[in-house]
Amino acid sequence: MRKTIRLDGADPVEIYGAGNKILEEFCSYFPGLKVAARGDEIVLDGPESSVEEFTMRFAELIELRHSKKSLTVFDVESIFDGENSADKFRLSGEAVIVHSTDGKPVKARNLTQQQMVKAYFDNDLVFAVGPAGTGKTYVAIALAVRALKNREIKRIILTRPAVEAGERLGFLPGDLKDKLDPYLQPLYDALGDMIPPKKLQEFIAEGTIQIAPLAYMRGRTLDRACVILDEAQNTNLAQLKMFLTRMGSNAKFIVTGDATQVDLPHREDSGLLKGISLLEGIKGISVIRFSNEDIVRHPLVTKIVKAFDRKKSQLGIEPSEG
Repeated sequence: MRKTIRLDGADPVEIYGAGNKILEEFCSYFPGLKVAARGDEIVLDGPESSVEEFTMRFAELIELRHSKKSLTVFDVESIFDGENSADKFRLSGEAVIVHSTDGKPVKARNLTQQQMVKAYFDNDLVFAVGPAGTGKTYVAIALAVRALKNREIKRIILTRPAVEAGERLGFLPGDLKDKLDPYLQPLYDALGDMIPPKKLQEFIAEGTIQIAPLAYMRGRTLDRACVILDEAQNTNLAQLKMFLTRMGSNAKFIVTGDATQVDLPHREDSGLLKGISLLEGIKGISVIRFSNEDIVRHPLVTKIVKAFDRKKSQLGIEPSEG
């Protein structure tokens, strides 16, 4: 379907933003639609449903401009934060999840990440397994921040089994929190990309965002929360069961891990793959498998992982699994 939208007297610069940033952000919600801006006209070409939704949402943007001195990319996000946004994610998995603190959109960067986004909306428990650098934890935290911002949940809980910290706690200065914080730093880093520092500290102080070692989960019932277990390969089967049975009403659980990077004294004690084999196929549970091809860090990371896998293969050790 082809359609032309006219701004009818509105200043294109005020609507499109400097360097067309606002328009580009708006268009990012419609990956299957061709959009061409020509002065005060926007030409749309694509599926009828996308064209009609674009038209409706764009009218909301123009109306918003009438009530504000100027628009920002965050105004675009607010338009799509309504009741239909979850349906949009289920359909595409390509839309903006959240915006980083510098205004850049956080999106799924490859097909497997898109599958993870869609799985989150269609299931209450998602396992995301695969090698380092594939963005498993980052996507999970982005989904949690989005849910908190949209008031779909009342808190975010991030946890890791403190295997390495348990070996080194006595050598670190400070109280227990001070000793554990360095081990949990990757989770703070991801949150810091998406939530301004002052607001993040407020969330942590009031308990809206909780970051704690896995042992702190015992005995709790976690409802209306997005709960993420990171580095799950360092849990045994009993610990994994303990964590999963914390799930309360209206909760979302995401478990991430890399079965090739087990830090337990005995590799065979890892409960991640054992747990997946027990639970895969149950309705409401999804397993997303990442591979070396999904690595989104520095290009050298892919080459490094592959080099180590080749060495393991030569030694008769099973290489990285997706």
